[in-house]
Amino acid sequence: MKSVLYWCLLLLGLHIQGRYSSSLNDEQQKQKIHHSSEDHPQAEGENSAHVKLAPSNADFAFKFYKQIREEAGNKNIFFSPLSISTAFTMLSLGARANTLRQLHKGLAFNLTEIEKQEIHEGFQRILQLLNDPHREVQLNMGNALFIDERLKLLQKFLEDVTNFYYSSAISSNFRNPPEAIKEINKYIETKTHGKIVDLLESLDPDTVMVLVSYIFFKGYWENPFNNLNTRDSDFFLDAKNSVKVKMMHQSKNFNIHRDEELSCWVVEIPYKGNVTSLFVLPDEGTMKQVEDALLKETVSKWLQAFEKRKIYLDLPKFSISSSYDVKSLFQKMGVTELFTNQADLSGVAEETLLKVSKAIHKATVDVSENGTEAAAVTMIELVPLIAPFPPPPHIRFNRPFLMMIIDKSTDGVLFMGKIVNPAAKED
Repeated sequence: MKSVLYWCLLLLGLHIQGRYSSSLNDEQQKQKIHHSSEDHPQAEGENSAHVKLAPSNADFAFKFYKQIREEAGNKNIFFSPLSISTAFTMLSLGARANTLRQLHKGLAFNLTEIEKQEIHEGFQRILQLLNDPHREVQLNMGNALFIDERLKLLQKFLEDVTNFYYSSAISSNFRNPPEAIKEINKYIETKTHGKIVDLLESLDPDTVMVLVSYIFFKGYWENPFNNLNTRDSDFFLDAKNSVKVKMMHQSKNFNIHRDEELSCWVVEIPYKGNVTSLFVLPDEGTMKQVEDALLKETVSKWLQAFEKRKIYLDLPKFSISSSYDVKSLFQKMGVTELFTNQADLSGVAEETLLKVSKAIHKATVDVSENGTEAAAVTMIELVPLIAPFPPPPHIRFNRPFLMMIIDKSTDGVLFMGKIVNPAAKED
C-alpha cells in the first residue's frame, strides 16, 4: 500500500496591497536566493540554462492553456504556468523511470536539446532573477515542503530541492490533521497577504507531505490610467448578452500589432521594471482561431512586429479568481503514472513509496488604474498619402480578450488568461 504524497500548488494574487512579511525560515531562504544570484554574472549568453529553458516553459504554458480551455467552457481563465512547471519539475528530482519520462514530456522538456541538470539549473536561475530585491516590480516566488515526522527524505532529494528551488523544509504532524491544516493554511494566508484563506479544508488520512509553490506579483504601469476617466460601460459577453463594468480610458503611445492572418490586435503595456503585459483582442468570432494559434512562435512574431503608435484605449477594471484540478488536467495531457500505484518517486524518501494524490492550483488577479496587468490592442489604418496623420484608433476591450504577463529577464510567461466576463469574481 503506497503512502500518499499530497501535492498542493498555490498561486497568489496580483496587485495585492500589503508589506512583505517573512514567516518560518523564509527570510533565510530569501537571503540565500539573493546571495546565490550575486555569484552569477549579469551578462548571460544564449547557452545559459534559463535561456535554454525558456522555449520549453513557453510550450508548456500554451499546451496547458489549451487543456484548460477544453474544460473551462465560457468561463474566465487565469493561471501561472511558471508556478505549475516549477512545482512539478521540482518533484521530478525524485521521479524515476517512466514516471520521470511522462513528467518531462508533459512539461515539454526535450532532453535532446536540454540536459536534466540544465533544467534544474535553469529554474534555479529563474528563481534568482525573479526574487531580485532590486527590481522595480514586487515579484516573489518560492516553495515549501511540509513533511510528516514519519517521512524521512533522501538526503540527495532534500539537498537538490534546497539548492535548485530554495525550498523550505517544515516538519509537520499529519497524524493531527486539524493542526497540520491550520499550519499550512496560515503559511498560505501569509504568502498571499490574506487573499487566499483556508484553502485546505481536509487532508487525505495517508498524507505524508504537502508542497506549496507560490508566486506573487505586484506591478505598476509605466503610464497609469487616470481614475477620473473611468466610467460605467457595457462589456459584451456575446452577441446577445452584456454586463456593466468600470471601463478605464487612456490615450498614449503603445507598441501595437495587427495580425491580419489571425484577425486580432495585440498591444503591449509595460510595467515599471522589467515586466510587461500583452493583451490580445480577437475580432468577433475569431477567439478560437487565435487560441488555436497560441504558440511561442506566434508570440515571438508579435513581439518582433510591434510598432509604436498613439491609440485611444478602453480597458475594463476587473478582479477574478480561478481554481484548477491540476491532477485531472495533467492526466489528460498524458502524465498519468505519477497519480497511480505505479508511480516511481523512489528518489524522494527512504523506505516509503509515494504517489501524488492531489494537485490544485488557484490564481487571482486584479486590474486597476495603477497597475497589475492590462493591455490594449489597436488598429493600424492605411490611409491615402494626402492624410499623413490619421486620427488614433479607438480600441475598446468590451468583448472577450486574452492576456499574458511576461518577465523580460527570463522570457518567462508568469501569468496567462482569458477574460470572458470581467464581472465574474470566481470560476
